[in-house]
Amino acid sequence: MARPSRKTQKRRRIFDHGPLLVIILGAGLLVSAAVGSLAAGYLILGLPDISSIRTYRPPMVTEIYDSELRPLAYWYEEKRWPVGRSRIPSSLVQAFLAAEDARFYEHPGIDFMGVLRAVLRNVEAGGIVQGASTITQQVTRSLLLSPERSWLRKVKEAILAWQIDAALSKDQILTLYLNQIYLGQGAYGVEAAARTYFGKHVEELNLAEGAMLAGLPKAPSRYNPVQHMDLARKRQEYVLRRMTEEGFITEAQAEEARQTPIQLASEELRTPPGVEYFLAEVRRELESRYGRRRLLTEGLKVVTTLRWEWQEKAVQAVTQGLKALAGRHPGDKELAQSVQAALIAMENGTGAVRALVGGKDFQTSQFNLATQGRRPPGSAFKPIVYTAALANGIVSPTTMLVDEPVSLPGAEPEVPWEPENFDRTYMGPITVRTALMYSRNVISVKLAKMVGLTPIRSMAHRMGIETPLANDLSLALGSSGVSLMQMVRAYSTFPNLGQAVRPQFIQAIRDRDGRVIESMTPEFEQIVDPITAYQMIQLMEDVVQNGTGRTAQALGIPVGGKTGTTDSYRDAWFLGFTSEVVAGVWVGREDLQPLGSRETGGRVACPVWTTFMSITNRDKDPEDFSMPNGTALVPVNRQTGDIIVPEKQLTGTVVWEAMREDSLPPLQPSSGRFGMPSWLHRLDDFFFTRQTSSPFEEPY
Repeated sequence: MARPSRKTQKRRRIFDHGPLLVIILGAGLLVSAAVGSLAAGYLILGLPDISSIRTYRPPMVTEIYDSELRPLAYWYEEKRWPVGRSRIPSSLVQAFLAAEDARFYEHPGIDFMGVLRAVLRNVEAGGIVQGASTITQQVTRSLLLSPERSWLRKVKEAILAWQIDAALSKDQILTLYLNQIYLGQGAYGVEAAARTYFGKHVEELNLAEGAMLAGLPKAPSRYNPVQHMDLARKRQEYVLRRMTEEGFITEAQAEEARQTPIQLASEELRTPPGVEYFLAEVRRELESRYGRRRLLTEGLKVVTTLRWEWQEKAVQAVTQGLKALAGRHPGDKELAQSVQAALIAMENGTGAVRALVGGKDFQTSQFNLATQGRRPPGSAFKPIVYTAALANGIVSPTTMLVDEPVSLPGAEPEVPWEPENFDRTYMGPITVRTALMYSRNVISVKLAKMVGLTPIRSMAHRMGIETPLANDLSLALGSSGVSLMQMVRAYSTFPNLGQAVRPQFIQAIRDRDGRVIESMTPEFEQIVDPITAYQMIQLMEDVVQNGTGRTAQALGIPVGGKTGTTDSYRDAWFLGFTSEVVAGVWVGREDLQPLGSRETGGRVACPVWTTFMSITNRDKDPEDFSMPNGTALVPVNRQTGDIIVPEKQLTGTVVWEAMREDSLPPLQPSSGRFGMPSWLHRLDDFFFTRQTSSPFEEPY
């Protein structure tokens, strides 16, 4: 004869001690003793205050959006989206009740009948096979107690559950439970679980899906449908059977749910390419303002300044530009691997950063070359030198300077410094306009010597350059490392007519209840005279029209900008602006090796800039730059810098130069109009009645 199992032998020994009635009476006494000890236990156990439950706000996901409210990222410690009771389907509620606490609406937080039933089942089984924790007790354990396993904790749990049941409505407790409970795959609460397992919101769940979720609390890992669909199906069957037994659904409904296919689909969060660098800046800023914990638990709704389509275009432009560069050097495999690029686009009128590329691949390197990189800008720094010279009254756009070899004291005694132009040629006497248009190094150095290093460094810092700058004349040639972000900010000063604007990545922040915490307010500081800024705009328009930035002409709209190329072609830059947007591009190698012979800012960076900027004027007609009050456009001989008046012979090339009205020759006896001297009025009539081409540049 087969020997009885140990469990059967144990059960026989228990029943040998007396009839089942004794066990029932004993269980009843145990329950009575538990009830009687609740009041005394409250007095001696030092229980936590339950008042916090009334206002409990569980940790929830912070959501990050683009400027048009498309989701970009979810940040959290616990992936949870609390939902109100009205959004949770009745079938889902019933599934959880059937699986976890069928008498939830009947007991006072502790199910004494459930305790008795569990005792009988465990005695009959000869071990622990059924628990008796109610939903209220699970809420208590989750929110108020430590996870330790002890009889003392069970007593505390029972007392607190009784208190909570008296203090809150059943629906309030149930809503807390359904939003708090962990359901596997990092999901807390039914809304997060619905998104994680089925790619749906909780109100969209059907009975089959709800029953599967309700089976998870017992063992989220074991019954995880992503990893163990067979076990999840068995647990779902148990929940459906319990729902039928409790009268929540009919057998026909249960059978229909059993036959319903389960389609697993996690919520997809599609984002524009390369957005990780932008998001890293947003996160860094938010953590500095609110701290990491608040950022990850308070359910903030953050609307960023990013424009989705602009970000896509930025990545496309960078990718095409790097591919074209590598294609020009097919034998240089290391170039293709080590070359990097960065791009930033910012709105002039607000400082809103609309697109950012911080490198080729965020997964490979999280170092943001657009904001954290420090590379010498070369000639792209020259407009700051020219601005300082104009602002301090040292020169005007028509001032003549001599482009010639120079020898200056070097860093070492007896070793002179002899800066050369890029093409190693010299043009002789030229205007300030021509010098910037052709990016003449010697003239930049001469200007720096005339202005002084201190005013130039001061101007650079006020325009947005934060890094330390060289305290020697090499500063005029862009020898100091700066970030692309700082250069973009500096260049925004020109189209903003002398106002520096602070870059902003965040448009608005709301709390979990939808209240606005912060909204973006543009921050401007007037650091350059508007007329000086407008003069610089005109000079840099000439760079695009006739100088090193000709590629940008392809936009077909008013554009100002400047190229930059460092020694041995290691760095290629282009900074440019329209009336509404300023953008910058940097291209270089991680190993600091040259990009290749003749790979200048105009050849490498400017095409990337132009490709990207083509998207910025799709929605509106381009606008010309605003001319500030007190400015007059005066015809000037490009070669000599002389103002052209009717008494002079019209020879050479004429350019219309922005000049201060109060600096023009005095009025003649006949009166002028529009505040212009009469001679300029007569010349204005001459040009605009006899000429048909653009007044920007007239050949004679």
